[in-house]
Amino acid sequence: MLTGALWSEPATAGQVAPPPLVLSPNLTEPWMLQLQPGAARRAVAPAQRRQVQQPQVRRANWWSRRMEPARQQPKRQTRQIAPQFLPTIVDYNGPYSPGTIVIDTNTRFLYLVQSDGTARRYGVGVGKPGFEWAGTHKVTRKAEWPDWRPPAAMRKRRPDLPVFMAGGPQNPMGARALYLGSTLYRIHGSNEPWTIGHAVSSGCIRMRNEDVMDLYERVGVGTKVHVI
Repeated sequence: MLTGALWSEPATAGQVAPPPLVLSPNLTEPWMLQLQPGAARRAVAPAQRRQVQQPQVRRANWWSRRMEPARQQPKRQTRQIAPQFLPTIVDYNGPYSPGTIVIDTNTRFLYLVQSDGTARRYGVGVGKPGFEWAGTHKVTRKAEWPDWRPPAAMRKRRPDLPVFMAGGPQNPMGARALYLGSTLYRIHGSNEPWTIGHAVSSGCIRMRNEDVMDLYERVGVGTKVHVI
C-alpha cells in the first residue's frame, strides 16, 4: 500500500513518462502533515508532558513514642503470708473446751476449738522479743475497722506515731479487733500480711484481715482466750 507519491512533469511528444516516485511512510508523514490545517503549529510545538502528582508519603519518625518498642513494666514484688500459716482445720485433743481460743506464741498459731474433735487453725504474728506475754483472758469487746490510739509508752518509743488514727485499710489495726480483758492487747487484723508467722508486734496478736474477719463472726464477747 502506498502512503504517498510524487509525479514528475508530463512527458513531451516522443518521450516516455517516468514511473511515479514512491516515498516510504516514515519520510512522507512529516511532509503530509504539513499540508493539513494547523499542522505547522502542531509540528513546531513541543509535546506537553503530563505531570503526575506523586502522593505524599509521610515518613514515620522512629523517635516518636508510638514507634518505640513497648517497655515491659517491672513486676511488683508483693510480700505474702508464708503458706504454712494459711488457715486450715486440724485434729485437736487438747484440754480446752469447744469455743475456746488458744494461741501458741511459740509456733505462731491460733486455734479455735470446735466440738467435733477438730480446731480451726490460723497463722498469727506475736510480740517481738521483750514484748512476749502469756495468760488467760476473755473477749470483752469487738470492733469492725477499729480506730487506733497508740498507748503513751508506745508513742514514747516511737515519736513518729500519731495520737489517733481513724479505722480503715491503712490503719495497723486492720479490719476487725477482739479486745482482751482490761489489757491493752488485742487480736486484730493487719495491713502487713507478710508479718504473720513472725514476732514483730508490741504484744498484740496479728492476723490477716480475711482471717480475723472469719474469726470475728465465729466468736462472741465472753469467749475465753488462752495465750500460752
